Amino acid sequence: MGDEGFRNALIFTTKFAVVSIILINVLGLGLALLVTQKLKGSNLLRTIFFMPNLIGGLILGFIWQFIFISGFDALGSAIGVEALRGWLSTTRTGFWGLVILTAWQMSGYIMIIYIAHLESIPEDLIEAAQIDGANIVQRFRHIIFPLVAPAFTVSMFLTLSNSFKLYDQNLSLTGGAPFNSTQMVAMNIYNTAFLENKMAYAQSKAVVFFVIVAVISLTQVYYNKKREVEM
Repeated sequence: MGDEGFRNALIFTTKFAVVSIILINVLGLGLALLVTQKLKGSNLLRTIFFMPNLIGGLILGFIWQFIFISGFDALGSAIGVEALRGWLSTTRTGFWGLVILTAWQMSGYIMIIYIAHLESIPEDLIEAAQIDGANIVQRFRHIIFPLVAPAFTVSMFLTLSNSFKLYDQNLSLTGGAPFNSTQMVAMNIYNTAFLENKMAYAQSKAVVFFVIVAVISLTQVYYNKKREVEM
């Protein structure tokens, strides 16, 4: 923990994980609610939303790198918005670039988990709530959300573990630039092992990282399981 590069990578990864977990679960649940409304073409929408998850992380990283650098620069020049130019050249834009890429890739996968639980909710409960005068917000808060709580537990665990161990998207999108400020823990460990040839030191970092992620993951699962019982 005395390694400044490792500490910075851990802090950056933690910030990324918090934002990504919230964004992916909100988007995933929102998409699930959308495609379970018996709309025309809902099956097509499910396929479209899930497709980014089938693309490899490295390829996604290079695709979004082109979008952020070339696409955003051209758009910024065309409409005169300076903020769109120079994406991925700063720590801030690199951070949000990784968040956008990961949310775009994972939201469709998490959507499937929420769909499975949403479709298992008895329609009698929803109809009874409508007859009693419950509006859409009340139905979601008091009926839908408690019944999809197990999906929330699973989705939180999957997004948490995926966000902390992210490597391929980090490598292809920013490569840790500028000056390793967007380097995540997995990349830091890899570089220590294979670029600096410090295998034992890298393994020590990996063990520390494993303990941190295991404690956070188990705490999250325990808390969410407890909340399921309370609901």
